[in-house]
Amino acid sequence: MDNKLASLLLVVVLAAVAAGLIAIGWRGRLKRQAGLAQLPEVPERLSPAGIVAEGQYVATTTAGDWLDRVAVHGLGFRGNAEMSVHREGVLFDRKGTVPLFVPAEAVTDCGSADGMAGKFVEKDGLVVLSWMLGEHELDTGFRTRHAADKQQLLEALQELISAAPQADADSGK
Repeated sequence: MDNKLASLLLVVVLAAVAAGLIAIGWRGRLKRQAGLAQLPEVPERLSPAGIVAEGQYVATTTAGDWLDRVAVHGLGFRGNAEMSVHREGVLFDRKGTVPLFVPAEAVTDCGSADGMAGKFVEKDGLVVLSWMLGEHELDTGFRTRHAADKQQLLEALQELISAAPQADADSGK
């Protein structure tokens, strides 16, 4: 009985140490990323969505470094979401946290990937949106619930990117 109790206590202590180290690492990441600009607010009125897809918000990372998860503003937490593409930008309506809105003028690129920040799927199974937040370029990953939605999302995002320079030219910028 003593061996079982000692083993149980050892496992509990090791789990507590591991949890403590994870918490220290996350706090350090939050401090390093404290200078990241505030997220854009969701406009009060959005045009009808060109496409809405259910799926999973995977994470937002530093562009090109898909293991460097952004912790501030709740961008590092994975969860169910709806991704919709509007004329004004892209909306990630994340369940359990505030929505993430990326204005059309901030979107720089889109594509697909096999994985990011600990989520790995089949070849090109994630939709990846590249965008600027202040002076920082970020990548946001989204996994569609239905495979057919992925290509439609990528096409809608390409249209959004293509339309952005035209909007600037029309406004005289």
